[in-house]
Amino acid sequence: MSQRLAGYRGQGFSLRGEKDRFVLPPAFRKVFADLGDDKLCLIKHEKYPCLYGFGLSRTDDFEAVLDKEEENAVRRDVDFDRDLRSMQLWGFDEVSFDKSGRFTLRDHVAALGGLSDEIYFQGGGQFLTLWNPESLYSMGAGFDGAKATCRALQSEAAAKAKRK
Repeated sequence: MSQRLAGYRGQGFSLRGEKDRFVLPPAFRKVFADLGDDKLCLIKHEKYPCLYGFGLSRTDDFEAVLDKEEENAVRRDVDFDRDLRSMQLWGFDEVSFDKSGRFTLRDHVAALGGLSDEIYFQGGGQFLTLWNPESLYSMGAGFDGAKATCRALQSEAAAKAKRK
């Protein structure tokens, strides 16, 4: 029987809490633990107005990613700047989180993703994305499922915060 690789799946939501910390949802913490990762690596998503996140173990695949992207560019007869793309991949910010998933974002990283006091987390298999809900709500119809989930989780988080 082959072993399935852990993948970032599901969704989550976090409000900025005490000491300006957010909380990485439990389902994602489990994937980090399964992969043996103890850092959340964050970089601006190259296409969407959000942050792209992964564990340090993902960097093992970066050379293969670069090879594939270069091969695809050659096949399509488009320019590919391997050095620039490598800097983009390796230019991530490492964020530590505790056993409860609490973490803080450096201001410039939060700004790259347009994040402020709320984060919606969306699993994407080998990665996860961190969204400002308002940025997510401005996306097209392909994001309708994520938008609906975000609205529900945002409402639950607001109600929970009011009870405190």
